[in-house]
Amino acid sequence: MTDIIGIDFGTTNSVIALHRPDGSVESLRFAMGSREAETFRSLICFWMEESGAGRGRLEHAAGPAAIEAYLDDPLGCRLIMSMKSYLASRNFTETRVFGQALTLETLISLFLRALLASLPAGRDLLRARVIAGRPVHFVGETADDALAERRLRSAFQAAGWSQVDLALEPEAAGYRFAAGLDEPANVLIGDFGGGTSDFSILRFEPGERRRVTALGHAGLGIAGDALDYRIIDNVVSPRLGKGDHYRILGTALPVPPSFFSSFAHWHRLSLMRAPKTMREIAEVARNADHPERLMHLLRLVEDEAGYALYRAVSEVKASLSAQDSAVLRFRHEDFELDETVRQADFEAWIAPELRRIGATVSEALERAGLQEDAIDRVFLTGGSSLVPAIRRIFEARFGADQIAHGGEFVSVAEGLALIGAENGAI
Repeated sequence: MTDIIGIDFGTTNSVIALHRPDGSVESLRFAMGSREAETFRSLICFWMEESGAGRGRLEHAAGPAAIEAYLDDPLGCRLIMSMKSYLASRNFTETRVFGQALTLETLISLFLRALLASLPAGRDLLRARVIAGRPVHFVGETADDALAERRLRSAFQAAGWSQVDLALEPEAAGYRFAAGLDEPANVLIGDFGGGTSDFSILRFEPGERRRVTALGHAGLGIAGDALDYRIIDNVVSPRLGKGDHYRILGTALPVPPSFFSSFAHWHRLSLMRAPKTMREIAEVARNADHPERLMHLLRLVEDEAGYALYRAVSEVKASLSAQDSAVLRFRHEDFELDETVRQADFEAWIAPELRRIGATVSEALERAGLQEDAIDRVFLTGGSSLVPAIRRIFEARFGADQIAHGGEFVSVAEGLALIGAENGAI
């Protein structure tokens, strides 16, 4: 009997679930020093290790070990985050890491191998049948979904899995939720990841052989990272020169907004370290009304201090899911933040994202050929499903009593494993 595993390779976190012979599924736990966890951070860190005769050897670590390596020596490391966000971009083919060219597929395959190695019996799972998740639409305004899927398959194969099937992430979350249904139902699944928000409408018919019919799907490249962006853009970036002016021959010009657009996106920050970009920021700073603000920006980028800042922002966002305000605290050298963020302000900032999420839910209903009153249950999963303003979208349209939550970080992987078993992967 071949093992079946579901792998949810996420923008922020990754999870592996195993289908048991008795029909149950469980999320496997990753070894993290003296503790274990069901989620593994989706990032990888590179550094050069001296190997004698003045030569160096490129080393890497992933997940929590990558964070430790980076925090131990930020200037000597290259931290790469949100790899999944690049999959659909034709502009990203490779990156140079300490002089070595690495393709995106190589980066992801190195991460997947480290993900597997962090499981107690990880190596044995290289022989497993893999069901991997993919969003309805990948991240990017000009995203090429077919290219992203090819790259994703190639990365899994390079990691050592010869048998890889793909399934939609919201559909997988729906399988996991529907395991507890005992009567027919039309279920709307909302899966909110780090980079995408995806919606599937599924018809479940319980019985000895459960029937699942996909009625309609829709998705968009907006999720947790986009909400973090709004906090950075409104609270942090103004302290770094956003909205300021610099002068050329006595003419006042706005500081280029592109500096802050890149800075506020996790997956673009490492690209800002390019010498050309750093020179541009320094040149503008010399002629700026508030040069010290842009110099703070330069140091944050040069010193690879972005991860600590993003972590602080993410903690504020999580706190706002349960309270009316939260304090954003961050310090790097002489740059310090101690700003109160109110939930009401946060909801005003993310209003464009909320409108697009609502429109995408309508798109899923239209593709399914159903009206709102035909939806029997709504299941929301993923970290951003806990944001009150997002929950209210669904409560207003479908009724609070119809909505269920749960398995915010593991439901997709467990559902993928169930899909593999029900589709005859054994």
